[in-house]
Amino acid sequence: MLLKNKNAVIYGAGGAIGGAVARAFAREGATVFLTGHTLTPVDAVAKDIIAAGGVAEAAQVDALDERAVEEHLAVVIKKAGRIDVSFNGIGIPQQGIQGIPLSELSVDAFALPIASYTRSHFLTARAAARHMVDARSGVILMHTPEPARVGAPLVGGMGPAWAAMEALCRSLSAEFASYGVRAVCLRSTGIPETATIDVVFGLHAKAMGITQGQFQKLMEGNTHTRRSTTLAELSNVAVFLASDLASGMTGTVANLTGGEIVD
Repeated sequence: MLLKNKNAVIYGAGGAIGGAVARAFAREGATVFLTGHTLTPVDAVAKDIIAAGGVAEAAQVDALDERAVEEHLAVVIKKAGRIDVSFNGIGIPQQGIQGIPLSELSVDAFALPIASYTRSHFLTARAAARHMVDARSGVILMHTPEPARVGAPLVGGMGPAWAAMEALCRSLSAEFASYGVRAVCLRSTGIPETATIDVVFGLHAKAMGITQGQFQKLMEGNTHTRRSTTLAELSNVAVFLASDLASGMTGTVANLTGGEIVD
């Protein structure tokens, strides 16, 4: 088991991506501390993990609230002794953000994702890094889709927000890797299995005057594999990156775009 005896905190664990990563971590032996803005979906993930023989604990934490993040992590440290992995998978509603030309987008709608994503990832990474530096060990993980790197139309402030996350990942590595704390970003295509991407693809399809299926085919046609990244692929790589097998990887992006972005 790649994550046996490791403690992982997952923010946004009630969502499709956070939940998939949480379940994968637990299957590989990690004790997972799950958080989300709303407790009910997070608690459901925790119950699934426990029913499968894993160890999980759910808590309601607003990952945009500095005090809430710090206080929850202090409780985790008191219970578990240390934190080995931090994964932030939060999301925000995309209606009113994507599918709108920049020339017609309000400044508040443009700025919202930039402020939300950078604030949350800074708060959770900073909190984790403080404890990980003391322990001289730890992994901070985050996830972005391909507009973090490539120019894409009608994504509003999401492209700049995701690009800022990848820049933050590099900065975290530059400051903390010498203390044994790694930072890695997972970059995927949009994942149609998730409710968020189902909404996003619908917004883009409507703006382009095509069906959602046609838009998905258009996006997948940009990849070498001619398909989207799957939740299983994302969560499996997250497990690897969180494990000691990936000890040489930090300050970088794990490219899961199926060749849409060629490094």
